[in-house]
Amino acid sequence: MNRFEFATAQRIIFGRGVVRELPALAAEFGQRVFLITGSRPQQWETRLPYVGFKSIRGEPTVQDIQSGVELAKQHKADVIIAIGGGSVVDAGKAIAAMSTQPGDLMRYIEVIGEGRPLEAAPLPFIAVPTTSGTGAEATRNAVIASEEHRVKASLRHLSMLPRIALIDPELAGDLPPHVTAATGMDALTQCLEAFVCSRAQPMTDALCLDGIQRAVRSLERAFQNGHDLDAREDMALCALNSGIALANAGLGAVHGFAAPIGGMFHAPHGAVCAALLAPVWEANAKGVQNRTKFDHIDQMLDGDAVSWLHALTARLQIPKLSAWGIQDSDLDEIARKAAAASSMKANPVSLTHDKLVAVLRAAL
Repeated sequence: MNRFEFATAQRIIFGRGVVRELPALAAEFGQRVFLITGSRPQQWETRLPYVGFKSIRGEPTVQDIQSGVELAKQHKADVIIAIGGGSVVDAGKAIAAMSTQPGDLMRYIEVIGEGRPLEAAPLPFIAVPTTSGTGAEATRNAVIASEEHRVKASLRHLSMLPRIALIDPELAGDLPPHVTAATGMDALTQCLEAFVCSRAQPMTDALCLDGIQRAVRSLERAFQNGHDLDAREDMALCALNSGIALANAGLGAVHGFAAPIGGMFHAPHGAVCAALLAPVWEANAKGVQNRTKFDHIDQMLDGDAVSWLHALTARLQIPKLSAWGIQDSDLDEIARKAAAASSMKANPVSLTHDKLVAVLRAAL
């Protein structure tokens, strides 16, 4: 067996209602809480006293991280807490990390910067996910968009794993159906990609298979009834499993495409992954030499994973890529950028430029 390693959040707390434990958990790191949320930080004022906050609308940009770091330093934060979707959690990870570094973001960020290792331990960071999608509460990187470069790049270091991941399935109860669909498909995609990727290993395989089973039985239920807490619990676990798995194994072509698309267009990450999942799986299944894992997934998905994924995508009303302004004339550039993306390196099949374009066209 090839060498592998496994690391995850220092402490994972999972369960219905555990968000009520957040103030006491935060106090273990100090009294000066700096809060990262989506558009409504005020909803947490009575439940979690904080000295300052930063709102993240959409996927975090270089400017978001830089301004968040300035605010965290101004407020002399003891601990950073992010409550929200994957973008909010990623922003919290990056702000916690950059608040203690001697250099600026460009020294450490990949692709658009120097990609150097972090030089100081981040501020304590608590992740509280609310969307059951990216599994960012268990990953060691933060995806950051550069509007200048029209690309998304990662700030990545083992020390960026959260000190605490607090996962309360009840927090996703009010998500709109289209967000439930897109984020849930992202979690499923991550479990599927990490299971078949070239760096898969036994511990992540077990997590992926459990996550896939949970998504199969509960994603549509959560889409149809957001207050089905059994389904929400399944999807929260699917997302957590997917985050742990991708952090320790890798992903594949779906996320290889998602990186440049997210930088070039105002397209939600989960919706992009959802639109690409079935075409990418089909391309990989046709080209892979060792079919053992693909056959296993076929058995889990009614005997034909490609047909099952296409049908699920339709039932969840996932928009095509064209809904986000992507045109046929963009596919060549997206394919070129995707080929260089870090996620593409772990794809189980080497896809030629023409095949990458064909996959994009099938999702258009």
